[in-house]
Order: sequence, then C-alpha cells, then structure tokens
Amino acid sequence: MGKKILVVDNDRLILELMTGVLEKEGHEVLTAQDGISALDILGNCVPDVMIIDLIMPNIGGKTLCRIIRKMPEFKNAYIIILSAIAAEEDEDFTELGADLCIAKGPLEEMARHVLDAIDQSHRTSSHPPGAVVGVESIYPREITRELLSVKRHFEVVLESMSEGILEITAEAKIVYANPVAFSLACRPEEELLASNFIDLFLSPDRHRIRDLFDRVLNGAQTIPLDSPVQLNGRQVSFHLQPLKDKENRAVVILNDVTDQKRMEAQLLQSGKMEAVGTLAAGIAHDFNNLLMAVQANVSLALLGMNPSHPNHKRLKSIEKRVQSGSKLTAQLLGYARKGRYEIKLVGLNRLINEIAYTFGRARKEITIHRELGEDLFPIEADQGQMEQALLNLFINAADSMPTGGSLFLKTGNTNHEEMKGKLYAPKPGSYILLTIRDTGTGMDNETKERIFEPFFTTKEMGRGTGLGLASVYGIIKGHGGYIDVESEKSVGTIFSIYLPAAKAEASAYTEEKEGPIETSRGSETILLVDDEQMIVKVAKQMIEVLGYEVLTANGGKEAIEVYETSRDRVDIVVLDMVMPEMGGGETYDRLKEINPDIKVLLASGYSIDGQAKEILGRGCNGFVQKPFNMEKLSGKIREILDA
Repeated sequence: MGKKILVVDNDRLILELMTGVLEKEGHEVLTAQDGISALDILGNCVPDVMIIDLIMPNIGGKTLCRIIRKMPEFKNAYIIILSAIAAEEDEDFTELGADLCIAKGPLEEMARHVLDAIDQSHRTSSHPPGAVVGVESIYPREITRELLSVKRHFEVVLESMSEGILEITAEAKIVYANPVAFSLACRPEEELLASNFIDLFLSPDRHRIRDLFDRVLNGAQTIPLDSPVQLNGRQVSFHLQPLKDKENRAVVILNDVTDQKRMEAQLLQSGKMEAVGTLAAGIAHDFNNLLMAVQANVSLALLGMNPSHPNHKRLKSIEKRVQSGSKLTAQLLGYARKGRYEIKLVGLNRLINEIAYTFGRARKEITIHRELGEDLFPIEADQGQMEQALLNLFINAADSMPTGGSLFLKTGNTNHEEMKGKLYAPKPGSYILLTIRDTGTGMDNETKERIFEPFFTTKEMGRGTGLGLASVYGIIKGHGGYIDVESEKSVGTIFSIYLPAAKAEASAYTEEKEGPIETSRGSETILLVDDEQMIVKVAKQMIEVLGYEVLTANGGKEAIEVYETSRDRVDIVVLDMVMPEMGGGETYDRLKEINPDIKVLLASGYSIDGQAKEILGRGCNGFVQKPFNMEKLSGKIREILDA
C-alpha cells in the first residue's frame, strides 16, 4: 500500500529524482525546498515518511527534525535524513529524532537505499539506530571538513552572543534564532521558527516595525529603531541589517535594554527630585524670610501689650499662623534633606511602638501587626524627623484603606550585600530594614513614579498638601538611607526603608528645646548682617527694643567693611547664612581672620543641617532658624554673650 511521503531538499534534481522513483512505487509525494515550506505543508497533512536534506536554507534539516519531533501528531512518522556530509561529519542522528541517515552519493544507489528504508519503515529495521547507509561508496573531502569547521565556529559565536540574533525572510518569517533570541521571545524552537517576526510585538509597535522592514527590503542600509519596543514585558531595541543576497533576507539584532532604561529613568527621576528639592528648599528659605518679617512685627506689637487689649488675641492668632507656616516649610526642608536638627542614637523599635500605639488609638479601623526584630541595631537620627516620617507613612497607608484594613510593620538587621539588585548602589555597612505593608487600594505605575514629588497628591482639594511622602523621602535620604516602594492596584503597597546602623556614639549640635523663654535684654553692640532689607529693618527694631545698639550691613562685603572700622565696639555678629556675592560661610571665615575671638550667631531660613552645621563646626557660636520671635532671638544672643 502506498504511503504519503514528504521530501524536503533545496536541490531540484533530488526532488525530481525522488518524486519519480517514489511515485513509480505507488507512493503519494509532497515536496518542499526549505524548512519553512515543509512546515507549511505539515500544517495541513501528516506524512507517513519524511525525507529531509541535512543542509538547506530557511531552517536546516537538523532544526527541522527537532521541531517535527516536538509535535505530537508526528511522533509515529518515519524520518530519513539525506546527508551530503556523512563522510566528513560524525553525527548521532538519533539525537535529532531521525530514524535513519542515507549518505548522498550516486543517484541510483541513493534511490535504492531510500526505497529499502521506506519498505522497512513499518517493521523492525535491519539497520541499527543512528546508522548511516551508503557511506561506504563516498569519500571524505578535506575542503568539506574545513567548511564544516568554519560553520561550527560561527554557530558557537552566534550562540555565545549577549544579543538576540534572528534571520528572517522577505516575508518576515523567522528561519534562525540564537539562544538569547529564544529567551527574549519566550517561545520554544518549534514555535518561534517559521513564525512571523512582526507578530512577536504588540499592535502599537507593529506598524513601526513593518515600516522599517519595508525600508530594508527596498535597499536601505542598517536601520536602528528610534526607540525600544515591548517584547514580553521587556524593553527591546533592535537593528535591521539586510543580507546582500537574491532572497532579500535580513538579520535582526535584538538588545534587551530593560535594565538600562530603568536605570536611565531612575537617574532622570533622581535628577528631577534633586532639582525639585533645590527649588523646594529655596522656596522654604524665602518663605521663612517672609514669615520672619511677619513674626518680627507681631513680636514688636505684642511687646508690652496687656493681654486684655482687644488686639492681643488677634496678634497671637497671627503668631500661631506663622508657626503653622513654619511647620509647612519644615516639611519642604525635610524633602530637600535640609531638615535634620538633633542627631542622637535612636532605637527604631521603640519609636515604632510609640507611634503605632498613638496612631492605633486614633485610627481604630486599622489593625496594626508588628514583627519587630530582636537585637536591632540603633540608628543615628533626629527623633522628631523620624517620628514625622513614620507618622506620614502610617497616615498614607490608612488613607488607602478608607473602610479599614491591616498595617504590617516589620524590622530586621541587614547589610549592603543583601541589598543587591537595587537601582542604587548602597554604601557598604550594616542597615536596618523597616517594611510597612498595607492592604489598601494600591497604586498604578504612573502614580508610583510621582509619589515622592512635593505637592503631588491623589486626594481631593483640601485633604492633603502633597508634602507627606515628599518629606519622608527627604528625611530618609537625609539620614543616608534608601526607600523602595512596591504597589499593585487592589492589593496594597509596601514601603521598604533602609537606614544605616549607628557606627559610634552620635554627636552633633543640638538645637534648643521648646519651652517658656524669658525675654533677655542687654546693652552691648550687635552687628546685624542680612541682604534682605525687610529682615534688616524689622530685626534691627527687635534688637533695639531689647536695649542693644545695632549696626547693620547689607551683605558679606559690607559686613567686613563695617567690622574692620568698628571691631572695638561690636560684641556679637548676627549673620545671615545665604547671601549673594559673599555668603555667610565666607563672611564668617573673613571675620574670624580679623578677630579669632569674634562671637557670631548664625541665622537662616534653612535648618541647621548642611552648610550651617559646617560653619558651626568651624567655631561659630550658635544658630537660630527663621522665623524667630523676640524671646528666642534674645535668648540666643544672651547665651552667647554670657558664655
């Protein structure tokens, strides 16, 4: 009974010979000149026998055999390989799924071997598995061995490359792929080969890729895609390189740029955050100067006023608003990482327990779960700033759970080696990891990318300033830490906070504690230095009311001139930190050169951290942050003069 036989060979003479011989024996013969054509035929029929040439274009015989054997419908098909290199290449053809290999030699002898093999295909073959029939009638050729060696060399090179390499036909069919290409496509060999290259990509990108491909077919040189495309969730760039042959084939070089693009986005985001942080700090500084003018006038108006006076209550109300504004600028300075005040050893577990207890009493619909690590390293931190950061994170979590939910708090010790795979490179050392997980509404990627920006909020008007998470970001960064966020819509959000473990006993300048302060007076001479005329005017009035004589200078250069002519009169200098041309730091150093024993009180709309701390480290006597009232200013002046 005749069989259905598929013959695959790129040599037309072989196809004609096999067709004539097999049809004469009553078999039905189908032919294909390459692997792609063969797979197209196999999509519509199931041959009993397949005769496959080993070396041919558009998917060779080895690959075609492997693909066929992975298809369940062809598990019983009898596969014969025709090899023109059987004498030169020692190959175990059973590994390819072939039942028999016949060496290409004299046509009549080769036809006889084929007919014998087909006759034995339905019963036990007389040939051992992997046997090569007809090899005894051909002779090894040295030139063929050399060509095979070169071919194997290029195969090793292609398979070792970090880029994905694809060869595609003029119809965009894939006929070759290296291991990286299979990995990027997330498809096995039998699915990827012979598939359409353009169909690998999402619909929005297909038009661009089709256009590039058409340009290559029309004679364009190497064409890179102007921006990456999505491929199975990865960002991939690629180049199309035409092959100068009559078949109009092309090579595609795929490059996975996902991590590179993520790093670029991280750097861009980091730069943006730094720029916004600088802007936020500048706004806070200028706003504090405005508040300073308001506070100074209020202090002057309140001086000597009887509490029963009808304006006393109004002025006190204005003073409270100034304090509220000052807290707002403190959050801005926190975001800008200029808001640390008092650095000391802090036990994070104790802080978490205290904040969680207070928060839990206020938000009873939230169930708080704590898994706090034992023997947790202490951290060097400003306790007030860390309390603010924790409270902001708790509030953010609670706001994402309007009908209630769970808040999970976990701490533990870790180190930089366990922080691998991050987009940042942590400094070597030990860290404390705090994770805060909620069961709230979660965020989409667009929201997640913006949550640390100041003034960005998803809440309706009047319910949030957009500074909560921005200040958290600044506080953590300001303490040398790192913060990561993971979130999924309808699942929840996880904040992972890494804080450096304390190396030694913390020591830093400590700002005064809040409490009742008496107005202190004096009769000494004070040099007041500030570039803001408004500040000079009101601060001069405040100091004069306290009984002091006041000299003024509008900037650093003028301060040097005034001090050089009046150094014997000046007992203390109240020096602004941020001024044009000559800043507070340089002015202080110049004054110190003139008089090493000079007493200086630094004043700024910025906080003590950063530049102010550096100036204090060089011997400056004290710091007062704007806006300050009369009691605070008088206390600092008297403290330095009496020291």
